[in-house]
Amino acid sequence: MKNMDGLFCITALKALAEESRLRMLRLLLKEQLSVNEISERLQVSPYNASKHLRVMREAGLLEIEKHGQQRLYRVAKKLKSQTTADVVDLGCCTFNLNRLPK
Repeated sequence: MKNMDGLFCITALKALAEESRLRMLRLLLKEQLSVNEISERLQVSPYNASKHLRVMREAGLLEIEKHGQQRLYRVAKKLKSQTTADVVDLGCCTFNLNRLPK
């Protein structure tokens, strides 16, 4: 993301300003998951998980892959390329996802 402009950084930071979204990002860095899988693992309602995922997708942080009726969420390729282990580099700042509560 180092090539992204300041506007992307502002949008990404707004999207990641919620701890639940950071926790979802941490899950999705490891594998692509459905809304139901995310809601079960993080113990949130599917409705809330879906709202958070939409915010991150609209910010350009996530992509969706459709498999029949099911939608699988994954970290956007452009973001994944700037990620090592659990450290996400937005270009303007970095997030160490290991420091989040489980």
